[in-house]
Amino acid sequence: MLLVADNLQITVNHVRYAMENRNPAPIRALVEHCLDAGADAMDINPGPLKRNAGPAMTFLVNTVQAVARCPILLDTVNPEALAAGLAACRGPAIINGISLEPAKLERILPVAAGSSADIVGYLLYPNGHVPPDASERMQVAVELVDAVGKRGIDPDRLIIDPVITPITWNDGNRHAAEVLTALRHLPDLLGYPVRTIGGLSNLTSGGIDRAKKIRLECAYSPMLAASGLSMVMMNMRHRETVRTAKTCDVLRRGTIFTWEAL
Repeated sequence: MLLVADNLQITVNHVRYAMENRNPAPIRALVEHCLDAGADAMDINPGPLKRNAGPAMTFLVNTVQAVARCPILLDTVNPEALAAGLAACRGPAIINGISLEPAKLERILPVAAGSSADIVGYLLYPNGHVPPDASERMQVAVELVDAVGKRGIDPDRLIIDPVITPITWNDGNRHAAEVLTALRHLPDLLGYPVRTIGGLSNLTSGGIDRAKKIRLECAYSPMLAASGLSMVMMNMRHRETVRTAKTCDVLRRGTIFTWEAL
C-alpha cells in the first residue's frame, strides 16, 4: 500500500493561517515531517476555497513541491482551485475526487477530462449517502466507471474509494466489514486490476481518544492490505499506525529476506 499523508488540511489551524498569510514555512515543515515518517504521497485539502481559489491552491502546490517530489492529491470540490492545482503540478497529480453526486459530475469531471491526472472515485449514491453494503458499493462502482467512460476518460485512470466510515456510527462495524468485501471483489466485477484508496483516518474520526484511535487503525490497516487496498490515507503523526501499514506492505511484496526490510 502506498501511504498518503492526510495531514495537510485547512481544518488544522496552523495550516489555515499559513495559507491565509501565504507563509510557506509551516507547510514545508509539515510536509517534511510527513515524508520523514514515510509518506509516499501528499493530499492537499484546502477546503471549499470560496475566495481566491486559484491562487490559494497554486500556493499550496508550489509550497509542497518545494520540498517533495511525490504524487500530490488535489482534494477540493472547487473546479477553479482544481484547475489551478493541476496547472501548478510538475509531477504526478491525482484529482480527489468525484462521485455520482450531480455537482461533482458537472463541475469536477470536465476538469478531469481535460487533464491526464488520475481520479479518485468515491462509491457514494447521487445524494451523497454511503451505500449500506458491499453489493450496493459495487453497483455504484459500475455506474461510476460508466459515467467516467462517457466523458472519454479511460477507466484505468480511476482510483476507487469504497468509503471507510467512522466506527462510531451505529452500523460502523458493518460498514468496516463491507468495505473489505467490496475491495476483494471489485477487480473481478470490473474486469481489470482496479486501483483503490481508503481514508483510514475516517475510521477513527469523532470522539475517540488517541490511544484507541491508533489501536483501531493498527487493527484495520492489515485487513485493508489483505483485501488488496492500493493506497491508504492516514495521519503520518500516528507512528504506530504508519509502522503497521509499512510492515503490511513489506509482507505483501513477499521479497526474499523480508525481515531485513523491517
